[in-house]
Amino acid sequence: MRRYAILGMLSLAASSAWAQQATPPGDTTATPATAPVQPSKAVVPMEEPQPGDHWTYEVRDEISGTISATRTNVITEVTPTAISTRVDNLGKPDPGQIVFDRFWNVTLSGIWRYSPNDGSGVQLPLTVDKTWTFRTNNINSANGNIWKRSGKSTVAGQETITTRAGTFETFKIETTFSAQNVNNPTLKNDVTSVTWYAPAIDHWVKRTFVSRTNKHLVINNTIELIDYGRKQ
Repeated sequence: MRRYAILGMLSLAASSAWAQQATPPGDTTATPATAPVQPSKAVVPMEEPQPGDHWTYEVRDEISGTISATRTNVITEVTPTAISTRVDNLGKPDPGQIVFDRFWNVTLSGIWRYSPNDGSGVQLPLTVDKTWTFRTNNINSANGNIWKRSGKSTVAGQETITTRAGTFETFKIETTFSAQNVNNPTLKNDVTSVTWYAPAIDHWVKRTFVSRTNKHLVINNTIELIDYGRKQ
């Protein structure tokens, strides 16, 4: 139960943004580290989200030193208030679903509902030193578990980031948050995350994610964009 509660709190999706960052429950597949970054590709502008837009991420478990997951988010529908996505995990037959608001905060991910959202998105326009706070309830619809989360994000600077998907001009956003289980107040989660968000593709190209439960390290992931594109 405790493991599922922690994974549900992670929002990249089961990602969102943050839900995408943890290896799905029961996934013990580990693959060797990837080859060095290749020469950069031309950036394809994707400022306005459209159905068919997709981003593929590789999740590296820094604790074990292995690639723990490869997942693709595909936009299925866009409305004035929401962006619905399908999440395809490499080697897994059944896709997942994540619903975002228009600022890439997760509002729904599997059995988890975030009220008003999970706080993992951006606040546009981004400028260096901009800061915002968030408070949210993470509600497990299967068992009624609730986690109360509060955190803060700060735009620490602008950086050029190169991944296998290309070279991107990004805003570096540093986030910290704490969450406590309402049903079991002895359970507390503390997370630090750094996100490199690229306005040109309206998405993040790299993210680090460190999660501690009751001060003990549980997750230390690096997530990088390896491919992206728009429906032709």
